[in-house]
Amino acid sequence: MTPPPASDVDLFADDVLVDPYPVHAELRELGPVVHLRRNDVYALTRYDVVRDALADWESFSSASIAFNPMANEALTGTSLASDPPVHTQLRATLTENLSPRALRGLKGQIEAKADALVAELVEKGSFEAIDALARAFPLEVVADLIGFQGHVRDNMLRWGQAAMQVLGPMNQRTAENFPIAGELYGWCSEVKAEDLAEGSVGRGIFDAEERGAIPPDTAGHIIHQYLGAGVDTTIAAIGNIVALFARHPDQLALVRANPSLVPAAFNEVLRFWPPINAWGRLATKDVDIDGTVIPAGAQVAVLLGAGNRDPRHYENPDAFLVERNPVDHLAFGYGPHGCAGQGLARLEAHAVIEALSRRVERLVAGPEVRVPNNTTRSIEELPVLEVISA
Repeated sequence: MTPPPASDVDLFADDVLVDPYPVHAELRELGPVVHLRRNDVYALTRYDVVRDALADWESFSSASIAFNPMANEALTGTSLASDPPVHTQLRATLTENLSPRALRGLKGQIEAKADALVAELVEKGSFEAIDALARAFPLEVVADLIGFQGHVRDNMLRWGQAAMQVLGPMNQRTAENFPIAGELYGWCSEVKAEDLAEGSVGRGIFDAEERGAIPPDTAGHIIHQYLGAGVDTTIAAIGNIVALFARHPDQLALVRANPSLVPAAFNEVLRFWPPINAWGRLATKDVDIDGTVIPAGAQVAVLLGAGNRDPRHYENPDAFLVERNPVDHLAFGYGPHGCAGQGLARLEAHAVIEALSRRVERLVAGPEVRVPNNTTRSIEELPVLEVISA
């Protein structure tokens, strides 16, 4: 057994967070696992190794999904940061309301919302795509679904962003966002069924707690996950859809000509620009990867974005091609912790792609503005300067 290759790359440096792909390529070539000395983490860089690690919860525990101990401690008891059998029980209630059957009734409503919003923006001729579409749409969908009311609706964006920032190492971004993430945590610790709209999924989670389907006092943790893990990532994905179609009008034209490509187009958006590039795990024992060892107790960084661009798995991985249909992309994770909300995210994203491809022939966008985020790679501003409507 030999130690893996090492690198002085800082995974959480501003320039790496804004554009990680050159660093991902460099690390992938060093080896399937690389010790990042500056972060003291073991980075998994290649598709097969990432996928295998996500499936192997016994060797790679979710007890350390964040890169600082305070966040991991705060997340204890949530389905995000637990392993089977506890995770299995908590996740069952989370996914009960996110199964294809449960979401079927929402499909028409979500599609109508997306179409109305896109139609309104197309009519304007120019708009700011992040505020007007990527944020506005999923915030409304999730707020209605969970039953958020009053000040919670107003705080969803900042709470959701902060919940992802604090998963990083204890840098300035993490420190600045802990008080905001603490507001969300505090609210979720005290929320009661009557604080949520009648007939909402949020009320249903409290019903599950009452009938003993989940342990006492865990309904708030589950609601935290809907908001903490689901909002910022969906906003990132929808912003990426607009930016990539603006950059690649030929790919938008393919979806326009063949609407059955909508799901494939979203899979390719997720592969090409996953909303989350690094996620934490804890090595529970010495783990052998291709003859090198990750020591027991080590913090692991699972590089989803690096796996999604691995040329060993995807041909021409740096090209955005909607016909590729990479159904096995890693953006939603894999295994027992695969994204619980992916069905809802797909519904929302497919609705946006359908509306854009039906109503828009071409989008002319200005440059994307990105700001560094410890966990979510998203666009902060994207001016759509001109819409050539269909």
